[in-house]
Amino acid sequence: MTDGAQAATHSGDVSQEVATHCPYCALQCGMTLRRTADRVEVLPRQFPTNRGGLCQKGWTAAELLDHPDRLTTPLVRDRPGAELRPASWPEALDRVVSGIRRIQAEHGRDAVAVFGGGGLTNEKAYTLGKFARVALGTRNIDYNGRFCMSSAAAAGIRAFGIDRGLPFPLADLGTADTLLLVGANVAETMPPLVRYLIEQRERGGTLIVIDPRATATARQATLHLQPTPGTDLAVANALLHIALAEGWVDKHYVDARTSGFEQVRRVAASYWPARVEQLSGVPVADLEAAARALGTAGRTIILTARGAEQHAKGVDTVTAFINLALALGLPGRPGSGYGCLTGQGNGQGGREHGQKADQLPGYRRIDDPAARAHVAGVWGVRPEELPGPGISAYELLTALGTPDGPKALLVFGSNPVVSAPRANRVESRLRDLDLLVVADFVRSETAAIADVVLPTAQWAEEDGTMTNLEGRVLRRRALRPPPPGVRTDLAVLAELADRLGTGSDVEPAGGGSTARVGSAGTGTGPRFPADPRVVFEELRRASAGGVADYAGISWERIDAEDGVFWPCPTEDGAGTARLFADGFPTPDGRARFLPVEHRAAAEEVCPDYPVYLTTGRVLAQYQSGAQTRRIAPLHRAAPGAFLELHPDLAARLGVLDGDEVLVTSRRGEMRAPARLTGTIRPDTVFAPFHWAGQARINSVTSDALDPVSRMPEFKVCAVRVEKA
Repeated sequence: MTDGAQAATHSGDVSQEVATHCPYCALQCGMTLRRTADRVEVLPRQFPTNRGGLCQKGWTAAELLDHPDRLTTPLVRDRPGAELRPASWPEALDRVVSGIRRIQAEHGRDAVAVFGGGGLTNEKAYTLGKFARVALGTRNIDYNGRFCMSSAAAAGIRAFGIDRGLPFPLADLGTADTLLLVGANVAETMPPLVRYLIEQRERGGTLIVIDPRATATARQATLHLQPTPGTDLAVANALLHIALAEGWVDKHYVDARTSGFEQVRRVAASYWPARVEQLSGVPVADLEAAARALGTAGRTIILTARGAEQHAKGVDTVTAFINLALALGLPGRPGSGYGCLTGQGNGQGGREHGQKADQLPGYRRIDDPAARAHVAGVWGVRPEELPGPGISAYELLTALGTPDGPKALLVFGSNPVVSAPRANRVESRLRDLDLLVVADFVRSETAAIADVVLPTAQWAEEDGTMTNLEGRVLRRRALRPPPPGVRTDLAVLAELADRLGTGSDVEPAGGGSTARVGSAGTGTGPRFPADPRVVFEELRRASAGGVADYAGISWERIDAEDGVFWPCPTEDGAGTARLFADGFPTPDGRARFLPVEHRAAAEEVCPDYPVYLTTGRVLAQYQSGAQTRRIAPLHRAAPGAFLELHPDLAARLGVLDGDEVLVTSRRGEMRAPARLTGTIRPDTVFAPFHWAGQARINSVTSDALDPVSRMPEFKVCAVRVEKA
């Protein structure tokens, strides 16, 4: 029986229960899974983040475990154009390894690339980065978190010297006198979080929401600012302008704990409210009311999410809200601060341990000689053997199959055919590859075009750890083993490494003193263990001394403490639930103001494309929909894509509610039924991104990239809408 599981009696049947976490968003709600002879059911569990609550996705999460679409045997394609057919594991792995060897022999090590996911456990994200750099020797690895959290991460590092979504516990939200949500629709994306909004309102708090749509979250707000898509940065600078004019800036905090304020003050001076009303459409009175609520509250929290971040200026937009938070003296103050709402289940941990193009475990930079030496010592290789930085996710995907780009791609935990911007181009690049390998538990749209598909375990069939949006490291526990014919991702990577001749442990090059890779630190174990507990122990050593230091975190501590916050450098020291109380992890200990100017979206409306498009999620679906579209209750709740548009726009177009409409941009088109609503701006339309085929809105979205984070501009582009 798995650690944490227990026998129970239910209706006369012997059952098994295990305490674990929901497989979906970064809230990582606690749940109990119960297994009886004929089914697996989800039960509530008291956990600090969700306190027993779950959303519809969480309650139905177990339905995918035994779904008819479940993959239980490898699939291979004998030639281009042929159908995928069942194959044995030896045949499938031979096909993968022979393809890798042939391609690297002909084109070099970087000709094989790896694409990971923000839903992978810490152990899998860590091993995937290690596999790419040690087993494959390639610099070309990135992951779909580049599409989710990268702008907030880059802004946090610039300002604070660290990237952790929430630098304080989630429960602080309920205690805030004023809470500002920027581009966050938590009522649909993280429903259990709404309890904190209710607590905040019942205490008499003010909730401000900035969103072009009157979402389910915005409708709960005390004040809703509804800007033109792509103008959040101007709004943030206007709020700072008003705070300066009214004397709400905490001058003592600014002088004692920050640097660079004077330059930011000069920039903010040019964002007077009347000017920003012209830029954003937000009335002066609303800007002033929002600034007053923020500047005069005792406890104030500012949170950003994808609506602010998925722009070609996303880093600067987040920076503008961080500037506002610093000017008000919020970060490090009890019950106040700035934070980011991480989206994917392990969006935080997934970017800390090496599957990003420029990072090594512990949130170390791959171009830092000291970081390379430390991690190389743990991995038993020479620092110079580690590849350098790779290219970002979208740049990697669009380089595939080109003369100078990778010729093979291994995909774990992602479905870029649906989730990538300008998806027509990405799908074409994937089809151009000599070898596409996808590890998944269902036949996603990306798996459907692969040359080899490897069936892997689901969340309830393997142990591991996740790191939620608070920086709390959690234990995911297995209820049952994978079905016959299915392997875990760690087992797949271990077998591939062994077949590539890099699976054996060796002495650290140059006689390094760092503990070796073996399970007991003796050098006797495999270089790529399949046991997640062994991998986590190695991850602890690799992260030790890094920004995201897990050295003091053990599975036993996680079990005993309901999760442990990083950084946690020692086993006898407490985890760090609240950051910045005594300073910032910057060279001088001060947070940094950075001046940022509003600039237009990469693609503005014009006579040919006169409407703004923005995208997002709906309550019953998740990410690319590969999982949730297969769950019957979720499909009934949200059976297909739609285009949300204002009745005034619909009248001009001659469109009625339910009519099929065609949405066209410079990159592609999408078809879906019209959904008329007065909750959106008349110059803007909205579509969810969970569907494929003709309903794939990412065929339309912009691939303009932020110059710092390389985040694509999902949240705004110019389109033409017409009745189909």
